[in-house]
Amino acid sequence: MPVRAHRSNLLVAAGVALGCLWLIGCDSAPQGRAQGETVATVDGVRIRVDTFASGLEVPWSIVFTAPDRMLVAERPGRVRSIVSGVVGTRPLLVLDDVEERSETGLMGLTLHPEYASNRQVYLAYAYASGPDIRVRIVRLRDDGESMSDRRVIIEGLPAARFHAGCRIGFGPDGMLYVTVGDATEPESAQDLNSLAGKTLRLTPDGAVPGDNPFVGRAGARPEIWSYGHRNAQGLDWQPGTGLMFQSEHGPSGGDAPGGGDEINIVESGMNYGWPTVHHKQSMVGMVDPLIEFTPAVAPASGMFYRGDAFAQFKGNFLVGALRGESLIRLVLDGRRLVRHEILLGGAYGRLRAVTEGPDGAIYVATSNRDGRGEPASNDDRILRLTPQP
Repeated sequence: MPVRAHRSNLLVAAGVALGCLWLIGCDSAPQGRAQGETVATVDGVRIRVDTFASGLEVPWSIVFTAPDRMLVAERPGRVRSIVSGVVGTRPLLVLDDVEERSETGLMGLTLHPEYASNRQVYLAYAYASGPDIRVRIVRLRDDGESMSDRRVIIEGLPAARFHAGCRIGFGPDGMLYVTVGDATEPESAQDLNSLAGKTLRLTPDGAVPGDNPFVGRAGARPEIWSYGHRNAQGLDWQPGTGLMFQSEHGPSGGDAPGGGDEINIVESGMNYGWPTVHHKQSMVGMVDPLIEFTPAVAPASGMFYRGDAFAQFKGNFLVGALRGESLIRLVLDGRRLVRHEILLGGAYGRLRAVTEGPDGAIYVATSNRDGRGEPASNDDRILRLTPQP
């Protein structure tokens, strides 16, 4: 794995083009209200963008449980079912212990690898612990119209009003991976005795796998998979290689100069530098990002496209961007970034979760009701991207 010594010329400096780049007709589309538009990529892919579902409140994570059924985690603490584009009138679950402050609330949502047989769903959310905020991960059974059999997998994870993580997902090895933010204490990201600013690796029951990189090391938490992270919120594994890719928020301007958002290839035991290095800084023993974004785009998710509907997108890494109000497409050749482009720039407002449907369509959630956007009357929405002949 390359370490920080010299920055690649693929790192993006000031001037990442956002706005209405590659969106046909976006001059007449007010922010958060455009629909039925056609997006054209630089390699000639034409994509139709439609509203799949609306009337949601800060959808943080979305997953499909069947070809016609989607689960949505709303940040205030609700899990909703959407069947054939129709949002259920009653939530499947309302968490009574969720703590929603600024960037926290109900965040991560993922399915057990054997969901088809065990119907197990995992949630990550913030809760109050005295005057502090912490994150816990729970497992429940999806009963179709409700959820039951709640079990705490892990709790007490560091959190704060900002930089709380918390993306969760199962890797090809069947283990549960968790991104934990630095909880606004940057130095904790380099402290191996703290879980803040880390990626964690757990068994589905919350135990520590014996082959984690810091198992048995004095002064280090055995749950840690990687460290030196500020606030990673995107997580997926590259088809073919099995490499984990993460999208991570860089400094907001308060803890370092603005910008410095990153896409990283995250591997066992590696140090990703925060806060010792960021932006274009380098240091031996600390891993370079694949790409850096300055000015900030606020990358809030990450997904590899695996389907057949968009042949040119196969193996691409797609990232929903909040401040960038865009869907970022990274074209890759293994570890190497071939190029990137900005899609949907500005027409739909803040974009967060992105996932692939069983139909090969791409589904993207807006985040315009999170206190930082300009919501339209039907926000928040799930957008559906399909091929346009």
